[in-house]
Formats: sequence, structure tokens, C-alpha cells
Amino acid sequence: MDRPIKPYEQIKAMLGNDASRAWERLAGYIRFHYVMDEKWDEGKPTNKHYNNLYFRRSGKALITFCVREEYFMAYVVLGKAEREKFNQQRDAFSETICKAYDEAETYHDGKWLGFDIYDETLVEYIIQLVNLKRKPNRKILPKNMEKCGILDLGMSHEEVTKHIF
Repeated sequence: MDRPIKPYEQIKAMLGNDASRAWERLAGYIRFHYVMDEKWDEGKPTNKHYNNLYFRRSGKALITFCVREEYFMAYVVLGKAEREKFNQQRDAFSETICKAYDEAETYHDGKWLGFDIYDETLVEYIIQLVNLKRKPNRKILPKNMEKCGILDLGMSHEEVTKHIF
């Protein structure tokens, strides 16, 4: 069932400090650089896919965050074209990302790469995967930065730009 996106303070309380900083960087990056539709989905607490945030556009998913206690999972699906790009740029990714890629099964819609995010260790590599999947599509002029779409992160404009730049 679709619901309004939970306030960031509630998400931060579930994630804890380290994971919430990674959430801020990833969600902030996506909201700053991409025009995306966001869907918040909640299932039953016993369901493994409880509290999910989907970023997608035109029916195609960019990334999915699954909130858990003290961490969240980030899922990126790489289709055929993205897998070819990944193989060409493989050296730019960490050993953890490459291992997850190699171990992921290939389905009809691509390779599903899932990462448990406890801190900011993998954030830069996940941003690279997101950029590999789709180039940023938001055009931001310096005078319009406060209107860029960073919503409900509980951060001021200065904090957002500090995290992203």
C-alpha cells in the first residue's frame, strides 16, 4: 500500500547515526541530481520488504532503499546495457561491489545488486552504479539550488551542499 514518505526523523531513529549519514548522502544525491518519482511502501512488520523507498521514473527503477533496524539495503538492477558499461569500468569499483556483481544471478530484467548499508563505506560506489544506470537529469542553476528537490531530509541548504559537493 502506498503511503506518504515517513518523516526523516523517524527514518533516522530506525537507522541510527552511521546508517542515517549514508541515507542522507544517497537520498540527497539522488534528489539533488535526478528528477524521480518516489514511492514509499510499507508492508506488515513480519514482511522482509517492510518500509521501502523506491526512486523511479517512467516505470523504471533507479534504486530502492529497504529500511531495517540500524541499517538499510540499497538495490540497483543493472540491465544488459548497464552490465556492459559495468564490465568496461569494473576497475573503478571496489572489490565488494565487484564480488556482489559476480555473485548476483542474472534474471530476465538484469542483475539485482543488493547492499547492506551500515555506514558510508559503499556510498560512493553506489552513486557510481546509479550514474552508470542513468545519467543525472536535473538541471540546477546556482540561484535555484534551494528549489532542487531535496525534500524531507531534515537538513538545511548548507548541510545538503556540504554532503553533496
